[in-house]
Amino acid sequence: MNFRNKIIYQIYPLSFKDFNNDGFGDLKGIISKLDYLEWLGIDVIWITPIFKSPKKDNFYDVSNYYEIDPVFGTINDFKELINKAKEKNIEIMIDMVFNHSSTSHVWFQKALKNVKKYQKFYFFENNINNEPPNNWKSKFGGSAWNFNKEMNKWNLALFDKTQADLNWNNPLLRKEIFKIVNYWSSLGVKGFRFDVINLISKPNNFTKCISLKNDGKEFYTDGPNLSFFLKELNKNTFLKTNKIISVGEMSSTNILEAVKHSNENYDQLSMIFNFHHLKLDYKNNQKWNFKKWNKSEFKNILIEWQKTFFKNNANIALFFNNHDQPRSNSRFGNIKKFWFESSTLFSGLIFTLYGTPYIYQGEEIGMINPNFKKIENYNDVETLNFYKQNIDSMGKNKILKIISKFSRDNSRTPFQWNGSKNAGFSFHKPWINVSSSFKQINLDNQISNKKSVVWFYKNLIYLRKNNEILTNGKITFLKSNSNLFVFKRNLNNTKWLFIFNLSQKQQNISQFVNENLSLIFSNTRCKIKNFLSLKPLNFYIFKYEKK
Repeated sequence: MNFRNKIIYQIYPLSFKDFNNDGFGDLKGIISKLDYLEWLGIDVIWITPIFKSPKKDNFYDVSNYYEIDPVFGTINDFKELINKAKEKNIEIMIDMVFNHSSTSHVWFQKALKNVKKYQKFYFFENNINNEPPNNWKSKFGGSAWNFNKEMNKWNLALFDKTQADLNWNNPLLRKEIFKIVNYWSSLGVKGFRFDVINLISKPNNFTKCISLKNDGKEFYTDGPNLSFFLKELNKNTFLKTNKIISVGEMSSTNILEAVKHSNENYDQLSMIFNFHHLKLDYKNNQKWNFKKWNKSEFKNILIEWQKTFFKNNANIALFFNNHDQPRSNSRFGNIKKFWFESSTLFSGLIFTLYGTPYIYQGEEIGMINPNFKKIENYNDVETLNFYKQNIDSMGKNKILKIISKFSRDNSRTPFQWNGSKNAGFSFHKPWINVSSSFKQINLDNQISNKKSVVWFYKNLIYLRKNNEILTNGKITFLKSNSNLFVFKRNLNNTKWLFIFNLSQKQQNISQFVNENLSLIFSNTRCKIKNFLSLKPLNFYIFKYEKK
């Protein structure tokens, strides 16, 4: 599949649309909104996990990879979604969680009953002196090791204790994973997004892996067998057809590793997600420790990754929002003074840089962080663990303030379809509260207003799809002050100029006054006199005209 000119739309199904009115989004809810996604210009829908799950981590703890969780519907609903989406030239991508499974999975349950075959599907270590095998930390807080009384052994769980890490060193486990991928491919799935896939290569001897950083990341991030595992996965699944997109989420990776796994040979993954640009407001690289983001650092990261991936003909996902991140307009913009500009500036980047654009549900209407005031309003296991572990030391006001900035629930509130009760998501009380902004920010308010955020997205998608320069054009970055991000793209005899004002103040630039430019697209009006006057959080796309 030629994926560079595709527009991918991420759906968090629990919060997209509730069709049967039980408070939870479902597959039929997605089906009911396919007309909207077709109107918007979407090519691929990426759906986060819908498999059977105990729901400790919102379906990222899978207990059966072959079954649809009843919350979302049935396998027939899924088949209907594939068929009806295909009628609208929309393909389906699903989220696969293969770094770990739920401890409720039959494999783990058999392991607990001393079935040797399945014990080797996970990482079990002997209990010595009633202490964990090493000092690794869970990404959700506490030790990465979970003690099992039944076996008198410890098992590795890098995330929640109910999410046991799978042992990819075991070829029998890998064969089971190939079967799962091929099963869903046989149903018509055209894309797979692999959760934290660069964590699957782990050592065999954990007692010798004492972490100097006290978290263990250096022993399992981009491990030595990662390329081998991905090539084998590719060979036994995707290589059978060139019509499948494979996307890897790369947690805490580095640029050289990322390029290696998403190269021009397509022998591992079609493309990767990286998160370096979304950690700029993490003080000391710690998620729950806020700092103001630095624009120069932001630019440097984007430029480095863009140059490296373009040079190596590697493929990168372009995004600023997803189900694990706060809303980018609330995070990096100013929604009180410049809501429209904050909601459109970053989309300008994802649709004009080199890579494949991803839209996360709700960003195309400018949804914002809900700013919940009570811990009872939150559902996310990571957030609740952080609150429990730090409430005594931080105090209620401080901890709720930081949670309101970074909680994953910021992006998981129901899609705001209209201004009616529950934002048109459901007639039933939703599983998580609707943002209080739904009266002002909703699709129904915007669909008839061609100056709205959703129409801005629709027009930008059209621009991307109808101008090859935005998918294949060479990219060149130009020097500018820290508040401006300026680059050119050229293809054959066509050359475009892109100017972004990242600041919340007006910026004047005279650098291109004498150029013969015509304005193609912008999120505001642009007046060209003897300089360009860029309003706060505005961007402009120009075409060089022949003199």
